[in-house]
Amino acid sequence: MTSLGDVLSLFGWVVLGYYLLVNGLYLVVHIAALYELRADLKKRAVGSMFQQFSSPFFPGVTVVVPAYNEEAVIVESVKSLLNLNYPETEIVVVNDGSDDATLSRLQSAFDLRPIDAPIPFDVPSKPIETVYQSGDAANLKVVDKDNGGRADAVNAGIWLAEQPLFCTIDADSIIDRDGLLQAVEPFLERPEETIATGGTIRAANGCTIENGSIESVDLPRNRLAGLQTMEYLRAFYSGRQGLDRLNALMLISGAFGVFRTDVVREVGGYETESVTEDFELTLRLHRYFREQDREYNVEFVPEPVVWTEVPESRTAFSRQRRRWYRGLLDTMARHRQMIGRRRYGSPGLFGYPAFLLAEVLGPLVEGVGYVLVPLAFAIGAADASFVLMYFGLTVGVGVLLSWFGILSEVWSFRRYDRPKQVLRLLGAGILENFGFRQWKTLIAWRGLYEYVRGDTSWGEMRRSGFNSDSAGTTND
Repeated sequence: MTSLGDVLSLFGWVVLGYYLLVNGLYLVVHIAALYELRADLKKRAVGSMFQQFSSPFFPGVTVVVPAYNEEAVIVESVKSLLNLNYPETEIVVVNDGSDDATLSRLQSAFDLRPIDAPIPFDVPSKPIETVYQSGDAANLKVVDKDNGGRADAVNAGIWLAEQPLFCTIDADSIIDRDGLLQAVEPFLERPEETIATGGTIRAANGCTIENGSIESVDLPRNRLAGLQTMEYLRAFYSGRQGLDRLNALMLISGAFGVFRTDVVREVGGYETESVTEDFELTLRLHRYFREQDREYNVEFVPEPVVWTEVPESRTAFSRQRRRWYRGLLDTMARHRQMIGRRRYGSPGLFGYPAFLLAEVLGPLVEGVGYVLVPLAFAIGAADASFVLMYFGLTVGVGVLLSWFGILSEVWSFRRYDRPKQVLRLLGAGILENFGFRQWKTLIAWRGLYEYVRGDTSWGEMRRSGFNSDSAGTTND
């Protein structure tokens, strides 16, 4: 008869084996990222960007900014967009039925005046009430519409866009002044094939922002925001860079992505029923072009950076990550036909399975391991060497993967260029494995519970505003 100890021991080894598999996938992606980063740095060293940026044929870009209750940050965000170094931009801020002072602050800051703008009858969004033109900036429009959610607001901006490309950016974000020039580069290199590009997202917390521009870069003093800063480096400079190298880029972040306007209209715009509409749109574009046997290019560009305010309270962080996890489950379920099918190329053969194993199941299995392994040790079903091997592997590989991302930052763009900053990031790569990582597995399990219950809520993060001093605040 099989004892409880035998069952726990078996499950412990299964969890360990699964963890080895998932971390093997992570290592493949991270190593691919280093090769991609090296190739990108070599390309920039020979000056190809200068030749391309001297081209007179830059496509116009409409920057779409969905805004719901963003009174704390909206003016600085729009100022940064008006200061972008790009030949032809159109800024469209979509006020998604805010019930705070978002619209009034825009009106007073930019001298907004109602205009008679033609509104296409087929805009896939909630009704548009008024379109405003800025008296101070000829390329700034503000769309006031009924509340319909972020995807609905972005769709309104896309259908009113007058440029061949559009860029989405969150209202709590600041783009580097040359960010659009760099993000558009793949559209110049492969104009017929490139349909979407994405840049890097970094935490703005701790940075000094004046007149809509990043004046100095520093790490946040809030501990939770500091851990997220390290997370973002790992996710973009290792994760997305590696998937791009493997032609399996699965996500263009809604916080900073550039798309061909006609293509996104062609596929119907953003899915308003999804709470991670950026992920859903990226997978839908992959499927659409693969199913039609059309050549296309979706690319990650590491140099352009958008700085965004990350949550500084435990409540806001948990709410955000639960939404991300629910959206991950929903999008993976919507596009489950892709998994393992040659028809969908690298996204179907590698990207989708890797996301399923690492991002969907990985946190759940890891959470089970945190319960079963100590329990097996407590009843004598696992010895101390097994426990040490398990936790040594989880912590060791976790630190290694985090340091991969930090290495990429130090090797390449060096936004955090002071030794103290690098040491703090390296320390965060260690500290996240003691409490923060385990907490995230609980968040994933709660997100799964909410998904099964049919929870589609978005939640709201309170903005403290750029340059506000949040050091010493107490996490909720």
